[in-house]
Amino acid sequence: MAKGGHFGGFGGGNMQQLMRQAQKMQEQLAKTQEELDVKEYEASSGGGMVTCRVSGKRELLSLEIKPEAVDPDDVEMLQDMILAAVNEALRQGEETREKAMSAMAPSGMGGLF
Repeated sequence: MAKGGHFGGFGGGNMQQLMRQAQKMQEQLAKTQEELDVKEYEASSGGGMVTCRVSGKRELLSLEIKPEAVDPDDVEMLQDMILAAVNEALRQGEETREKAMSAMAPSGMGGLF
């Protein structure tokens, strides 16, 4: 303990204020994470032949494949279209999450989340 009962130059009132600010920031972070978890992202590939929807929790919610995309002689093309759609939807969700978390970070701490 430093001179006069202060911790590292912070008075008791300042420490309480910092604790309240930290608690408020933690509550805002939890609320933002909940909001991001329920968002949905959709992407398609192959000119709309394959469409998928993912959640903010990074879970595949739906996958639609148009019948004309199914060619038994070219299964690899269908697999590529599925991967492209799913990866794009996941990328959209991750980009949204990163932007939201960076916006909440105090100045100079953008890479924290």
